[in-house]
Amino acid sequence: MATTTLTGFSVMSLLSLGYLSWDLMSPNQVENEPDQTFNDRSPVQQPPHIIFIMTDDQGFNDIGYHSSDIRTPVLDKLAADGVKLENYYVQPICTPSRSQLITGRYQIHTGLQHSIIRPRQPNCLPFDQVTLPQRLQQLGYSTHMVGKWHLGFYKKECLPTRRGFDTYLGSLTGSMNYYTYESCDGPELCGFDLHEGELVAWRHRGKYSTHLYTQRVRKILAAHDPLSQPLFIFLSFQAVHTPLQCPQEYIHPYKELENVARRKYAAMVSIVDEAVRNITYALRKYGFYQNSVLIFSTDNGGQPLSGGSNWPLRGRKGTYWEGGVRGLGFVHSPLLRRKRRVSKALVHITDWYPTLVGLAGGNESLTEGVDGYNVWEAISEGKESPRFEILHNIDPLYNYARTGSLQKGFGIWNTAIQASIRTGDWKLLTGDPGYGDWIPPPILPGFPREYWNLERHIKPRKSVWLFNVSGDPYERFDLSEQRPDVVKELLARLVYYNRTAVPVRYPSEDPQADPQLNGGAWGPWMGDEEEENWDTVYKKENMEWKRKFKTFKSRSFFRRLNTRMMSNKI
Repeated sequence: MATTTLTGFSVMSLLSLGYLSWDLMSPNQVENEPDQTFNDRSPVQQPPHIIFIMTDDQGFNDIGYHSSDIRTPVLDKLAADGVKLENYYVQPICTPSRSQLITGRYQIHTGLQHSIIRPRQPNCLPFDQVTLPQRLQQLGYSTHMVGKWHLGFYKKECLPTRRGFDTYLGSLTGSMNYYTYESCDGPELCGFDLHEGELVAWRHRGKYSTHLYTQRVRKILAAHDPLSQPLFIFLSFQAVHTPLQCPQEYIHPYKELENVARRKYAAMVSIVDEAVRNITYALRKYGFYQNSVLIFSTDNGGQPLSGGSNWPLRGRKGTYWEGGVRGLGFVHSPLLRRKRRVSKALVHITDWYPTLVGLAGGNESLTEGVDGYNVWEAISEGKESPRFEILHNIDPLYNYARTGSLQKGFGIWNTAIQASIRTGDWKLLTGDPGYGDWIPPPILPGFPREYWNLERHIKPRKSVWLFNVSGDPYERFDLSEQRPDVVKELLARLVYYNRTAVPVRYPSEDPQADPQLNGGAWGPWMGDEEEENWDTVYKKENMEWKRKFKTFKSRSFFRRLNTRMMSNKI
């Protein structure tokens, strides 16, 4: 585990559920749930129960406390009573965020630097990685996953139940129909994608996924004795990823929104809000709450073409602008020492691995070599964060920027390569960072499709950008030409990280993965005894993985710069 003490860690909101009054049970009520009164007894000596809730494609502006058109009273209350993470970073797309949460490692250290794991690729989370649930199992936890996996499934050894989860109910691919659970990889290659354990869960067809997943979490809580064993639940919602589908009664309250996509999207967010209400109600009812930590996180930025909004941040899902990587996040727990506050401390999704292992009673030897930091004291007590730097990614396979070159990178870095890093207040992007406009909330009926191509897909004429994201969080003022000294320092950090990168794992699609060859459902198609034949397309000669960070000189340099910089007024 990284141990150098650095600055600024973004803290997640921890909320006190005792301030909410929830007496409604909604459509996602547990079937045959035993009648039981509240029981808030949990032994102080036992490690806390951990509930990690992740939403899919929920944008920065897609929660009540950031938005004026989406209503999330439960999430707002939980965040207001706890610690909002207002300097929290995730990855720009699904697979990378989940892999970094589960392993605590940057993508360059797992071979998942490029894109996502596609349904027909013989690829999954590397087998040499000890996952977060596996560590928690070693520490005595009962571990459960509900929802979207998206970390590969070509072999049974890739499945959640083989990677540390005692039970699993959810989908293996990246998206599917919310009712039929049909998932398509192209217009004519479709299959059923809902699994319980390692079997296809045909019997749940027709149940709305957000309700189904919430019911499963509540059943897990109802069946588990909170005094006997600590519990870890990873709830990875499909919502609010496309397709935009939900019961009609949730759309009606948003009838004033003229944009149809935004109206449906807002309704889906409200269903997630209701689901969190029912889960937190169950935490109290079954005696988990007093010794629990609830973490809420999105996986990446929103997609404006599908009703999402990252306003006022720049960019969208799939990009390295702030709109793609700034995440929504908060922590709720009675165990927080300083509640009801907003944290601007720097936090990254890799930090949850060592933080949760630490909360579970594990020592630093269990997180040796990960890229995350234990940030619990920064979250709970408001202490200085140990994190000073985030490598957003280095993707050597992404389309090279035509205007980039080694010369423009001072002879040390080819600026045609897509990469991004933040150190202190400074953020550097090279190559093609992805679509980089500022997109206001979708209000007009046809927005944004009617004028999407007016200036929005013009290829950038440069390959290096530098921003002081503390003073300029909307990335409006590029300082790369004014501060070449900072650019050079950050390019040197990219060079350092690139020396530690492992080969990219992005194999060709396998026709044997076709669901029609496997009973009509997506699932493992290769035997565990078969050897992988990775199409390794990017190799590094020098992999000095375990070399310690040498950040002191760099940290001092950036701290001196930061103290001299005046924040830009946006």
